[in-house]
Amino acid sequence: MPFEFKRLEIPDVILVEAKQFLDNRGYFEEIYKRSDFEPHIPCNFVQVNHSFSKKGVLRGLHFQLKPVPQGKLVTVTSGKIFDVAVDLRKNSPYYKKWVSVILTPSKLLWIPVGFAHGFLALEESHVVYMVTREFSKEHDGGIRYDDPEINVKWPIDSEIIVSDKDRNLPYLKDAKINFEYGDDLC
Repeated sequence: MPFEFKRLEIPDVILVEAKQFLDNRGYFEEIYKRSDFEPHIPCNFVQVNHSFSKKGVLRGLHFQLKPVPQGKLVTVTSGKIFDVAVDLRKNSPYYKKWVSVILTPSKLLWIPVGFAHGFLALEESHVVYMVTREFSKEHDGGIRYDDPEINVKWPIDSEIIVSDKDRNLPYLKDAKINFEYGDDLC
C-alpha cells in the first residue's frame, strides 16, 4: 500500500503519509486512492480547493456548519505549513483541544466534520484540500485563530498576515457551533 495512516492525539484526526517512488527523473506518488483510504477515511470527496499563501499567512480557524458540514483532506504540493485541527464537537472527550502537524509534500491531514481548521504558512506554500461537501456561504463559520480558550501555539517568529475576515471571526464563546460528538465524521 502506498499510504501509511496514523491517528493523532485526537484519534479522529489522521495523518497520512504517501509513498514516493523515486528514480533518476524525480519521483511519482499517489496522493489519494479511494480503495486505500476507504478503510481509514470512508468519505466521498466532492470539491477540490487550492490556495497559495506567502510565508507568514495564517488562514483559519474555519469550518462549515450542519446541515452541510465539511470534512477536509489537506496536503501541500509545495512549501510547508503548520496545520491545525480543533475539536468543536460538544460532549467530545477532546472538546476545545487541538492537534497540529507540519505538512510538507507527501503528507496529508484528515480533518473530520466537527473540527475547525487553520494553518500558518512557514514558507511560500501551495495547499490543496479535498472536501466532503461543496462550499456553502450560508453555513460558513469560524473562530479566532488567537482564541485564548483554545490557545493554539502558533510557531510565529515574525509578523503574521491575516485576512480581515479571519481577524473578525468570533471567539468560541460567541460562535455559532452545532457539532455533537457522535455525528458523522464525513
